[in-house]
Amino acid sequence: MKANIKIFAIIGVFFIIIATIYGFWVRWTEWAGIPAIYALGGMALMISFYLWLTDRKFGVGPADDEDGEIEQYSGTYGNFAPWSWWPLGLGAAAAIVVLGLAIDWWIFFMGAGLGVYFLVGWVYEYSRGQHAH
Repeated sequence: MKANIKIFAIIGVFFIIIATIYGFWVRWTEWAGIPAIYALGGMALMISFYLWLTDRKFGVGPADDEDGEIEQYSGTYGNFAPWSWWPLGLGAAAAIVVLGLAIDWWIFFMGAGLGVYFLVGWVYEYSRGQHAH
């Protein structure tokens, strides 16, 4: 995992440097590419930060072991909600938000409201009902 942390950190720093150079090149007049390249750098750094936190929490994994075997990857990878419909609704709400950006703002706000509803439902899914704990 340490190699992945370094790779994503290098990619993130690279894109931030490139976005700054590109910004000076176009005299900060092009407002589609500059934020997009900065966003690429930020997302790569977020992945690197997440992997760093995961590495701190779980320590050395099979990928970091030079003599590791494939069977060391077996086991539980997380806790996933069985038969959850909340992600489907959240995806539909995201589609409505994008549709609203293309058509009209009232559709956007309707999709944003649905998105908040489905996101809260997904977050609190384990707080009530059949899978509560």
